[in-house]
Amino acid sequence: MTSNRNAPMIEALRLTRTGRVADATALLQRGLACASPATSAESTVAGKLAPRDRSSGFRATTEPPAAAGGEIRRGTHTESAGTRSYDLYVPTGYGDDPVALVVMLHGGKQDATDFAAGTRMNDLAERHTFLVAYPEQSTAANEGRYWNWFSPADQRTGTGEPAIIAGITRQVMRDLTVDSTRVYVAGLSAGGAMAAVMAATYPDLYAAVGVHSGIAYRAARDVGSAFTAMRTGGSPTATTRVPLIVIHGDRDTIVAPVNAHKLIGARLAAGDISGQNQPTTTTGSTRGRGYSRTVYNNADGMAVAESWIIHGGGHAWYGGSRLGSYADPRGPDSSAEMIRFFLEHRSPPR
Repeated sequence: MTSNRNAPMIEALRLTRTGRVADATALLQRGLACASPATSAESTVAGKLAPRDRSSGFRATTEPPAAAGGEIRRGTHTESAGTRSYDLYVPTGYGDDPVALVVMLHGGKQDATDFAAGTRMNDLAERHTFLVAYPEQSTAANEGRYWNWFSPADQRTGTGEPAIIAGITRQVMRDLTVDSTRVYVAGLSAGGAMAAVMAATYPDLYAAVGVHSGIAYRAARDVGSAFTAMRTGGSPTATTRVPLIVIHGDRDTIVAPVNAHKLIGARLAAGDISGQNQPTTTTGSTRGRGYSRTVYNNADGMAVAESWIIHGGGHAWYGGSRLGSYADPRGPDSSAEMIRFFLEHRSPPR
């Protein structure tokens, strides 16, 4: 049963999903919601409860829960591997010209509405005119809505969850006018781990991948090794040259920051990195959090791997809105940095 304290926030998210953004904002501004932080954190892959992260949970705010003006469409896609629902954000500027598509994979205990609210990706879709698809994991496939990134059956091309997510991507590309050279995938935590799976299993479909607080491809092969990988980074497989941006907090107690280094290491091992150009690291601070950004270029000077380590950051999407769970308004704007990196890369025309 939903608590009375959380009910107004959930109602605001429902209003957002149906396009009634102004009503949702008014509800929040009236101060009717003062939700307490969530009592569970994404520290399991099988949906067990664990101590909460301080950066998680729904909180009252006067910030708009999603970009105004665009359209949210609810869809369902079926493959032989199964069926999943998804939300699709269509910005007001969408017309006849082909636009980019960003596929966003939520973390455990989340859904499409929650993830859209927390990442504020729809705001950027309005600004830059691109589509955003939010596939949803089903509770039938995983009770806690975790993508099964650690399962061998879900780590291969043409089967399992990779086939379903790729199918959703292609369905959006068929149904709307999408530039096939500008299709990207990103995710948070378990969703970040599944984004790494998608880059490895469908490298011809995605032009770049963003992994936020996630885990590298094939760092785990079952639930037991998944827990180990979350602590140690595991022994990932280097298989793809898809350009990669990684964002991770150095105080993440749910998915250890060593995973960011393992992700970058696997990408470097896959090749296409110039031996002449040394990586460049810059430091800075924004919105109350420091960061170290390291860029790796290929022989043409193009950044094919980029790492952001957020100092003092926990398990959360940085620069986000606390209308969503696992979102921290402090630090660099993760959504903006991912979109900047994505739009610098295109797949070969096909």
